[in-house]
Amino acid sequence: MPELRKDPIIDRWVIIATERSKRPFDLGIHKSLIRSGGFCPLCPGNEDKTPHEVFAFREPTTPPDGPGWRLRVVPNKFPALISTGELRRISEGIYERMNGLGVHEIIIETADHHADALSLSAADYRDIIIAYRQRIRALKQDSRMHYVSVFKNYGERAGSTLEHPHSQLIALPVVPKRALEELDGAQTYFHQKGRCVFCDIVTQEQADGRRIADENEHFLAFAPYASRFPFETCIIPKQHAASFEDADERMVEAFAAIMNTTMKKIAVALGNPPYNYMLHSSPFSRDVSPFYHWHIEIIPRLVRVAGFEWGTGFYMNPTPPEQAAEHLREVADADIHGG
Repeated sequence: MPELRKDPIIDRWVIIATERSKRPFDLGIHKSLIRSGGFCPLCPGNEDKTPHEVFAFREPTTPPDGPGWRLRVVPNKFPALISTGELRRISEGIYERMNGLGVHEIIIETADHHADALSLSAADYRDIIIAYRQRIRALKQDSRMHYVSVFKNYGERAGSTLEHPHSQLIALPVVPKRALEELDGAQTYFHQKGRCVFCDIVTQEQADGRRIADENEHFLAFAPYASRFPFETCIIPKQHAASFEDADERMVEAFAAIMNTTMKKIAVALGNPPYNYMLHSSPFSRDVSPFYHWHIEIIPRLVRVAGFEWGTGFYMNPTPPEQAAEHLREVADADIHGG
């Protein structure tokens, strides 16, 4: 029977449409990338085609903005927001606007143009995670910035326009609505029960076990109880931590390990699908440490959001999270490690 499930953080209802349930191989997965074989501005040798790098992992003797790197962070050549100027809020009757102040950067995750979730290693994810952490720490020093969104679009259907493996970072002068909803929901729960809702979710998921896709000593990967999309996956620290950028080296290593295995499980189980992932962390301008808990959401792009979802705010998920997690657990180590 179909179920209506409520997200305990933001009170969003989701329809788990079991009558429309589809096996993973019936979901109509689209090809992730169309390889054009054309010029790539992010590949080694084309460093002069990007703005000057702001962070990189490279061979010790190689100069910035040249070959010899394994990861680079550069400003987006076509940014959504620009870093110069002042905010300047302006009201026009009932309307309000401000200058498009912010920072938009690209994390070029590897020098290998053809890398994907199946070929990236835990060491690659470690580099990526450290790059995120270092850039957030740097941008946190800019008093004009209040929030940093880190995200990855993989595949044409997920919004990617460049083939080379990359993710993006946008620093904002305001805290976005989606983050505020999560923060407000977590704070309300904390005031009512005196506990972090995310910590309670971790405890309940570990006790239940049906929705766990993977775990290690420090992190849990699970299909949320009220998953909006088939195979939606959340990775969260088991211990309470509000700010991703505060992660120490031990946590970085553990996060890289579970990102590596979880992304490979999704790639194997679903045929390397297009996906988005989004890092959720605390804002800079508000102390949320008692009740907030950083995490990352991974959403394979298997179904389209249509009129019902746009019109009601409900999501309709044809694959129960228990079924999705079971399928991911069944992916063998040999399949994800090439054994």
